[in-house]
Amino acid sequence: MTGRPEILWPLFADIKGLEGIGPKTAQALEHLDILAPRDLLYTLPYAIIDRRLRDTVQGADLPGVVTVSVTVAQHRVPSKRGAPYRIEVDDAQTRFQLVFFHPRPDYLQRILPTGQKRIVSGRVELFDGVPQMVHPEHVLTPDEAGDLPQFEPVYPLTAGVTQKTMAKAMADALTRLPELAEWIDGAQARQEGWPGWAEALRRAHAPSSMDDLTATAPARARLAYDELMAHQLTLALARADRRKTRGIVTKGTGRLQSKVLKSLPYKPTGAQLRAMGEIAEDMAKPDKMNRLLQGDVGAGKTLVAFMALLVAVEAGGQGVMMAPTEILARQHLEGLQPLAESAGVVLELLTGRDKGADRKAKLAALARGDIQILVGTHAVFQKDVEFHDLRLAIVDEQHRFGVRQRLELGKKGQGADVLVMTATPIPRSLALAQYGDMDVSVLDEKPPGRTPVKTALVSTERMAEVVDHLRAAIAEGRQAYWVCPLVEESEASDLIAAEARFKQLRAALGDGVVGLVHGQMPHDVKDAAMADFVAGKTSVLVATTVIEVGVNVPNASIMVVERAEIFGLAQLHQLRGRVGRGEAASTCLLMYQSPLSEGGLKRLTTLRETDDGFRIAEVDLEMRGAGDLIGTAQSGLPRFRVADLERQAALMAVAQSDARRLLAEDPALETPRGKAARHLLWLMRQDEAIRLIGVG
Repeated sequence: MTGRPEILWPLFADIKGLEGIGPKTAQALEHLDILAPRDLLYTLPYAIIDRRLRDTVQGADLPGVVTVSVTVAQHRVPSKRGAPYRIEVDDAQTRFQLVFFHPRPDYLQRILPTGQKRIVSGRVELFDGVPQMVHPEHVLTPDEAGDLPQFEPVYPLTAGVTQKTMAKAMADALTRLPELAEWIDGAQARQEGWPGWAEALRRAHAPSSMDDLTATAPARARLAYDELMAHQLTLALARADRRKTRGIVTKGTGRLQSKVLKSLPYKPTGAQLRAMGEIAEDMAKPDKMNRLLQGDVGAGKTLVAFMALLVAVEAGGQGVMMAPTEILARQHLEGLQPLAESAGVVLELLTGRDKGADRKAKLAALARGDIQILVGTHAVFQKDVEFHDLRLAIVDEQHRFGVRQRLELGKKGQGADVLVMTATPIPRSLALAQYGDMDVSVLDEKPPGRTPVKTALVSTERMAEVVDHLRAAIAEGRQAYWVCPLVEESEASDLIAAEARFKQLRAALGDGVVGLVHGQMPHDVKDAAMADFVAGKTSVLVATTVIEVGVNVPNASIMVVERAEIFGLAQLHQLRGRVGRGEAASTCLLMYQSPLSEGGLKRLTTLRETDDGFRIAEVDLEMRGAGDLIGTAQSGLPRFRVADLERQAALMAVAQSDARRLLAEDPALETPRGKAARHLLWLMRQDEAIRLIGVG
């Protein structure tokens, strides 16, 4: 594809070509990410000012903006320096004042000559019962009245840019709109009552009521859909591109899987069985699998993952499961070991700690195919690690694991299928935005035998009671986590907080009862402290949030989170998921410092009321917005100008199925609608997608 189509050039021309924009303003607009007329057009007004002409300020809703026709009565020049300059004016029913501070009298006499009619528009307030308009925003002669829109759009600004500048430049940019062919499915546009693209932009910049500013207004919904559609087209092109690399057909016999299922003390949930089926079906296809397995805390992802690994082994191949940290890799190993024994397969661990002869022996066994399932950290990426026949790679905890690593893994086994597991429930709209190039399996049921965790809110003032409660629980042989807050951004102060709490609890509960882990410890010290807790040598583990991901200690039945109000919802939900894994009834104490902010209270009460991770994620999304939820910096989430991921989740789903359907029917985007879709990709700066189409 040679370059941007000529029809779009005016929209990507120099912004300084627009009326009223010089070099300084252009520089200021960069702060709003406005670099070209196209960016300006996608900066929609967020409010409107009603500038409809009235014949009097009487009866107007004050204080408020009023537009009224007046006759100038008299100028009152201030006697003292610094006093305001007042002009008395008469509308159809009453006299009121226009007030100016630091005026230029000659200028005011020129634009508001005594005895003449003028239209003034600005904010009116009552002072001692007299209406005053301070610094009118518009002063027009009767024949200029048509220049003032009845409803004036209000744009986001940055230092050095005024509403007038924005309005002038916007009006100019709107004259440059080309008429583009329609890329939205005709039936859909009709059903939704959406205008065409250029018309939608014109309407969005000329709102005539508050309704026109809502996300559901037809013009705005259409423009939002365009952004979502371009994003989903990019993901769908990436998906199609990946499918060009031949996968390996991996068909299981079911022999090993049935052994494992027979050995289980419980029956898998419907959701687990459904996910196992979806994965096995994908692995049996010649295309490369790229699937996301999304499950809440304790939804039983391990079993589903292991069954997928067994499909690879049954077909004569190998599988690898990767975790972001050594602790987690060891935990996976422990979780999978009993399952591997019941199936009779060889399972091994490879981490950065394997050195020398031991490592050499493992690598040789892996290359020969003697090791059927490998569990490891990113150490499995090293050059000297070679598989005999890698069929499936499972990656745990997606957000620590970028797209680049997914590709690296793909190189190890050219056609290996990829399954990504995440324990962070993500609302559907975000899952589509972030993983729209993947197919998704969701585990939304909890296996039997998980004891529900009772959640209580406790003020920090009751610290002594909490410590007493712990003492009693420890006497009964129970174990507890005590999570210290991330007080400030500096790790040093977190450390001080965690160490101080550790010393205090040790003094209260006795030596050798309390352990400590935090991010600053050397790996081996941290692992040893964790191991003591896992083995039950210590009863209380004081920790900064390093324990949130994946630690499994069935005997731990109490989770204390200090200053819970400063944690995010998803984080608290993950922490709570560390308990309730054994037989004992479990509790989670959320300790807060009063007074609680409204947001803090909402987060903590949400946790008290529900343990459904997806529901919690929806509340989190409503409260924090999409960027924060995944952390915009590393999320790979697109920045939309019009679309709102929180409120337009349904549109995102439509955009995904529409984009995939369009590509299925027209993979090279050659049909008239396909060519229009290319314009959309250029318009939305989706250069990555354009590179993937690759043809002119």
